Amino acid sequence: MLNNIIEHKKKEWLQSNDCPVKGLVLYMKEKGNLRDTQIEAIETYLFLKIEGQNKPLWKLFSEGFFTNGTDLSKLNINQKARDFLSNNKAANALYDFSRQKNGDATLLPELEKLIVDKPTELDYEQIIKNIFYNVDYADYLMSLPMGAGKTYLMAAFIYIDLYFAYNEPENKTFAHNFLVLIPSGLKSSIVPSLRTIENFDPTWVIPDPAASELKRMLKFEILDEARSTKKSNRVVNPNAGKVNACLPNPFGRVFVVNAEKVILDRLEVTNQLEVFERTEDEEDKRANELRNLIGKIPNLSILIDEVHHAATDDIKLRQVVNKWQVKGNITTVLGFSGTPYLASADKIQVNEETFFKFAQITNTVYYYPLVTAIKSFLKTPKVKIGQNLDRFQIIRKGVEDFQATYGNKKYKNGTIAKIAIYCTNIEVLEAEVYPFLTGELKINPAEILKFHKGNKEYSQPEGSELEFRSLDLPISKKRYILLVQVGKEGWDCPSLTSVILSQKGDSPKNMVLQTSCRCLRQVDPEQEETALIWLNDYNAKTLNDQLKKEQQTSIEEINKIKKDGKIEWVERFSRMELLDLPLVDFYQLRVKYQSIDEETEAHTKTKLQELVKKIDQYKAAALVTTAEISNLDEGDIAIMKQTGFDAANFNLWVHEISKESLGLIKTTELHAFDSELQAIFKKVTYDENGILFWNELYDLYSINSKIRLAFSIKRDLKTESEVIPENANLLLVDKLGAVEKNEKLYPEKEDADKILAVDKSGEAVEINQTKLKADYDKAKAVLEEQGMGDMFPPFEDYIKKYDHSLAVRSKDKTFHYLPYNFVQSGFEKDILQKTLQLDSFKENSLEVYYNGERGLTEFVINCFAKNGKNWKNIGRYTTDFLIIQRKEKAIHKALLVETKGEGFKNDPAFLQKKNFVETEFLKQNNDKFGYQRFDFLYLEDGTDIANNIVTINNKIDEFFKE
Repeated sequence: MLNNIIEHKKKEWLQSNDCPVKGLVLYMKEKGNLRDTQIEAIETYLFLKIEGQNKPLWKLFSEGFFTNGTDLSKLNINQKARDFLSNNKAANALYDFSRQKNGDATLLPELEKLIVDKPTELDYEQIIKNIFYNVDYADYLMSLPMGAGKTYLMAAFIYIDLYFAYNEPENKTFAHNFLVLIPSGLKSSIVPSLRTIENFDPTWVIPDPAASELKRMLKFEILDEARSTKKSNRVVNPNAGKVNACLPNPFGRVFVVNAEKVILDRLEVTNQLEVFERTEDEEDKRANELRNLIGKIPNLSILIDEVHHAATDDIKLRQVVNKWQVKGNITTVLGFSGTPYLASADKIQVNEETFFKFAQITNTVYYYPLVTAIKSFLKTPKVKIGQNLDRFQIIRKGVEDFQATYGNKKYKNGTIAKIAIYCTNIEVLEAEVYPFLTGELKINPAEILKFHKGNKEYSQPEGSELEFRSLDLPISKKRYILLVQVGKEGWDCPSLTSVILSQKGDSPKNMVLQTSCRCLRQVDPEQEETALIWLNDYNAKTLNDQLKKEQQTSIEEINKIKKDGKIEWVERFSRMELLDLPLVDFYQLRVKYQSIDEETEAHTKTKLQELVKKIDQYKAAALVTTAEISNLDEGDIAIMKQTGFDAANFNLWVHEISKESLGLIKTTELHAFDSELQAIFKKVTYDENGILFWNELYDLYSINSKIRLAFSIKRDLKTESEVIPENANLLLVDKLGAVEKNEKLYPEKEDADKILAVDKSGEAVEINQTKLKADYDKAKAVLEEQGMGDMFPPFEDYIKKYDHSLAVRSKDKTFHYLPYNFVQSGFEKDILQKTLQLDSFKENSLEVYYNGERGLTEFVINCFAKNGKNWKNIGRYTTDFLIIQRKEKAIHKALLVETKGEGFKNDPAFLQKKNFVETEFLKQNNDKFGYQRFDFLYLEDGTDIANNIVTINNKIDEFFKE
């Protein structure tokens, strides 16, 4: 969704020449203390802060900040919609968003259609505000899995904001003060979180002396003290006192607080989802007093750990922040969550009849999936399921597995491997699990930690709190950790390597994913680490459901994960100025579209009757063969006529068709054709024991679509075309970023470095063979006089020390950037090398440039195909190579060279584009220029390389020789 668009826009910004944070980002990368995902999140944050000017997401969206620059003239839409969208940024932005690719379809096809059909009838700004929760401040969600270093990231954001705010104190984009909210379920993690932020080394993100100065200025306050008297005023309300003491103009204050305990305390949500403050007693007044004082803190950024824990809390928090924003004090709200997906989809209202749903949190600006984190830095887990086993059988299996795999495991930091066994309640822990471990499994009690908060029968084990907090220290000798209602989230213990959830209730159902992942935190970054998760059937199903909903993965996929190797990146360099490479002047075909109504009315009845006649075209053929397993080819074949298990109802079906039309076709309009619809309904359903079922052999989705089309008039497109001049740069320098190291980069690093060095020094790359031969003969003669002539190498070997590689020798005839990336096709690399070796290439003073890396070149041809009298847009074509000949510094002739693998030679889309280039493009351009300026050459990978080289040579002789 939006995070994908932001990622693309961010990369463009970072690669642009005028990006103001290039140096800062490079500094962070070179320091090497942050993970790639943390740096990526920081890049996104800076992009939205600086390039996005810290505007609310709805405003950026409405202004077209996230649009892909769709060319409306090329879309098959009516002229009214085209004109309206061209002049309305918000409408164009929403339309562009609805057309995002979602697999093989678009993201919101019905909204896309509604905008085209009724462009002037929608309140676009309000729809966009609804998408982004109707807030008037910058509100971002960063989604990173447990163990990715979210608390470090919070600290990094705090220092980055202070760095810019200190340099520009009047700039409202960056915060001066910070409120860190921890959910009440994580209250035990407030002190560790505070300590992590306090101990964070700001030189990881900001150079000294600024980093040290900001660390000295930073002051922390925990707002969790109880009242000292029953009466509430600012003197005896400790939390309010801490806030009030720093007003009116603090700088560098970080307040850490339980969200529910303090900020959301004593608030109620009505049935209309409105929030009001209770004022019944002193506790209410105290809570309200603190909220009001926090709202007075100027230039405040709010950082929320584990956002969206509960829907009502989310509503409360947004309304509290909205109230604070009235005073203009809120800079940014930044949430952190392990998943960008909601438990149930949000409904976004378009108009009174129409809405659409989002399963993803719409203000997600950065997302790093759990699977990617496991591949990169988390422990690689193996999830095991004890099917039809009882609690003790699963615990036995899990403990034995842990002992066999990690029994003697000690990490580099001195900590030992541990296993957490979660228990349903204290009685189960004390009376069942603990005796089973010490008795049946013979585990030393000194290696077991029982940790719970106690009840009437069992008090909290003495010293267990301290033992629990010391688990990740080398001094801890506890291997088996028995837990009740603790350690589900916010527990930071990297040396935990195994988890057991043996029964329903060992973890709250909505926390099974978080609990299972407790053992995935990394200990030694340089080691490949693993983990074990043992579950019963119920918890395994719950985990699988949560993985699918929240992480778009499954237990099966998790168990297949293999670690990614360390990625090496190769910096790339432009040589455009040195080569003085001209723009490519050429002509493009431009086509304008006009929608023409072919019918004055829809003729709905006739179309539905035709659909009834052709309904079997939408039915799949199904056969059932009955045979012995040893002789499957000779069994009896029966034709399956019907199958399906979903009950069918005519009125519900009609309602569904109306709903799928986004309200454009009312149910009353559909019921006007009940006779025809009943005929279709009868065909696609079947009766079994008096109950109607949908016959799943019919493609109901396509049938419903045809029914909706029957209510529309038939339209045709009329096109007008013209040939217009364009010029294109062969390299968009600001998009030339580093590339992942691979064997198909050309030239190799040594040659690329040599080319850059020679560019700088002006050293000649051609060798003087005559002089070199004379030097060789002289040196050899000296050795021969001494009787050692046989020890001197042959001239062919001697010359290699002084000769350059083909790439270096050809540097002035190719490589407008270094290196070229032929990762998609080694065939392209071969063609380039062989072309550079051709005598005809050298004799004609030609140059060859790779143009096939998408996104780096402006030389792209818009392709069309004739559809009757009209032109149909069939996409864009980017040629792989241009072989050019200059005349008076400009490009005089250009040969477009296309290389294709054997598997793509029959691709219909490519063949259409190839046909357009070979015919229309060449003819239009050569006519306009008055001579044969362009030609086209197609080379196929399946052909012998020698034949391809002969083909290139012949084309060069034919096209370039005057």
